Amino acid sequence: MARNTRKRRIEPTFDAPSRRRAGGMRASEADRIVPPSRRRKPRGRKRARRSRRGGGFFFRFLRKFLYWSLVLGIWAGIAAAGLVAFYGARMPAATTWEIPDRPPNVKIVSIDGKLIANRGMTGGEAVGLHQMSPHIAQAVIAIEDRRFYSHWGVDPVGLARAMAENIVEGRIIQGGSTITQQLAKNLFLEPDRTVERKVQEVLLAVWLEQKHTKAQILEMYLNRVYFGSGAYGVEAASRRYFNKSARDVTLSEAALLAGLLKAPSRLSPARDPQAAEARAQIVLSAMREQGMIGDSELAAAMSAPATRAAAYWTGSEHYVADRVMEELPGLIGDTKDDVVVETTVDLSLQKLAERSIRTLIAEKGEELAVSQGALVSIDGSGAVRAMVGGYDYANSQFDRASEARRQPGSAFKPFVYMAALEQGRTPSSIRNDAPVKIGKWTPDNYKGKYHGQVTLAEALARSLNSVAAQLVMEVGPKAAVEVAHRMGIESRLKANASIALGTSEVTPLELTAAYVPFANGGYRPEIHFIRRVVSVSGKVLYERKAQRLPRVASPEVVGMMNAMMAGTLDYGSGRSAAFGWPAAGKTGTTQGSRDAWFVGYTANLVTGVWFGNDDARPTKATGSSLPALAWRDFMAVAHKGVPVAALPGGWSRARAPAGAGTPSRPVPQAAVAGGSAPAPCRPPRRPAARCRPPMSAAAISRGRRRSSTSSSAMAIETFRALAIRLNWFYIGRTPTGDRREPDR
Repeated sequence: MARNTRKRRIEPTFDAPSRRRAGGMRASEADRIVPPSRRRKPRGRKRARRSRRGGGFFFRFLRKFLYWSLVLGIWAGIAAAGLVAFYGARMPAATTWEIPDRPPNVKIVSIDGKLIANRGMTGGEAVGLHQMSPHIAQAVIAIEDRRFYSHWGVDPVGLARAMAENIVEGRIIQGGSTITQQLAKNLFLEPDRTVERKVQEVLLAVWLEQKHTKAQILEMYLNRVYFGSGAYGVEAASRRYFNKSARDVTLSEAALLAGLLKAPSRLSPARDPQAAEARAQIVLSAMREQGMIGDSELAAAMSAPATRAAAYWTGSEHYVADRVMEELPGLIGDTKDDVVVETTVDLSLQKLAERSIRTLIAEKGEELAVSQGALVSIDGSGAVRAMVGGYDYANSQFDRASEARRQPGSAFKPFVYMAALEQGRTPSSIRNDAPVKIGKWTPDNYKGKYHGQVTLAEALARSLNSVAAQLVMEVGPKAAVEVAHRMGIESRLKANASIALGTSEVTPLELTAAYVPFANGGYRPEIHFIRRVVSVSGKVLYERKAQRLPRVASPEVVGMMNAMMAGTLDYGSGRSAAFGWPAAGKTGTTQGSRDAWFVGYTANLVTGVWFGNDDARPTKATGSSLPALAWRDFMAVAHKGVPVAALPGGWSRARAPAGAGTPSRPVPQAAVAGGSAPAPCRPPRRPAARCRPPMSAAAISRGRRRSSTSSSAMAIETFRALAIRLNWFYIGRTPTGDRREPDR
């Protein structure tokens, strides 16, 4: 039976145990590998539990929102890190980063050290943060980066605030860039609106904060940022808008400068003064909110008058600055550092010259149809003391003093007379002032008035065209041109008979320079504006050395010319220019009064004045009107307190041959102004000025021979003149058919 038991198959059962059998095998509920499915609880209970929870949905939503925000933030951080790594890898190694040199500034100063102008890409010198007005830094921080001293180059709070305001407004009204980021952009990057540039800007801003102090960053920023109207840096902007240094800027002016940074070109007071003022008041309010200024300071700044700035740099001294910048590379080459150029210009004389030109044009320009003027003043050493190139530099930067070539008219005659003196004539030599015809050319005196027998001194003082034409035929046009070039004229001159009346064009600068040998005793100096160039550290880069001047005229000729041209101011065409000093000069007026000149000098200064129009329209001015008046006004003030000095040379009428005499009468000022065509022959005012038909060259020679038979020297002179004239016509070289009006 036991054996049967062993062979019996025992089946497992999962029923509840009734009782235990010997040798039996049972499995309980706990022995199951997979537990039985839980019984579902009644739905009613779950709903009841939910209702008991109340706000469970909100908390679950909040947990999910925070969870997914964290996830997104992590992925955004990873993406940002990837972008930074990608664009950062495209930048040069940080060990090679360095602040680029600021473009060099050229500071141009007058002979007494006063600022004339700054030139260079920035237009102003660098100013230390401790040197500039403290209002500037405060205003910029208040409106551009109020947490400048607390952030590390990037301001997340400011960026978030800017984004929020832009979203609310629906447009970009505020940027999130810090001052450090703006500096990084200005120093290293192009103004592109790309993700790459923004990433690089952030990296560079962080680097700048690590390498430099806040004060250094702010100073670099203020000295390089653009303020509109071509001004980079606070010094250039202060000079541009307020005509003062950044050291002297007031609170209201500092607010205006800070306000420009948002839109320099659009908000420039030179373009829109009202917009600039409105923006400045926003800056002032921001400064008050941050406790930088008090209520009284705010009220005073708000009530300050609005700034009015010219559309361009204004002041005639900028003509000098432009000329200096043209000459500077030839003296020191290219420069990478700031330099100071010491000029020969006297700023007080420069302002005086500008005032004399502007005042006369403002008062009489419309009446006389004149819109432009120029003035050049040079001392005996060739140093330019003043140069005005036009009525208003802000409206026209073209320099009429050194670049505009115009016909000098009778202001060229001294060179013709000097050539005659060098060939043996004297101021007392007699010529017959009568109508003359040379080939097809008939030079006329004003209104056809002639004076008969006159000395050369009187002919030059009265600016008689017929005598000048006779002289140029006697000496030859080439001789007159040679004298002009020797004295300092550099332009190309046409050697024809009409050169006697100044038909070839010259600049006011070179014409004035050609009169300098008359004032200094016969020496031709090199005309110059620059006397020294030094670096900001004091190293001398260039210094003009004293030079031995070449003699271009003998003392005797200089003395005779000075005596002759002194008559211009004593009794001739330039009497209105006299101011009480020993002086000499010459008027000049071209055809149609298109150009009116007066060039005169003392032993101290040589000054040339021109009036006219850029388009060569005829005017109603003459050399004895506006130019002579401007010359007198300038020279009278320039010589105040200066010891009176006589002109070089000792020739006088007392030493002249008998018969030279003094002129019998003064010339009316109107007699040196001319019409548009030769006037018909009119009854003379005195017997000597008899009305005659035009004389041929041979008739002029015969008349001269009859009037000079008392002197063998004069006979030889006349014979030589006749030979020259006959040779001229013989070889067929007749002057051009250009008709010249009489000089005034």
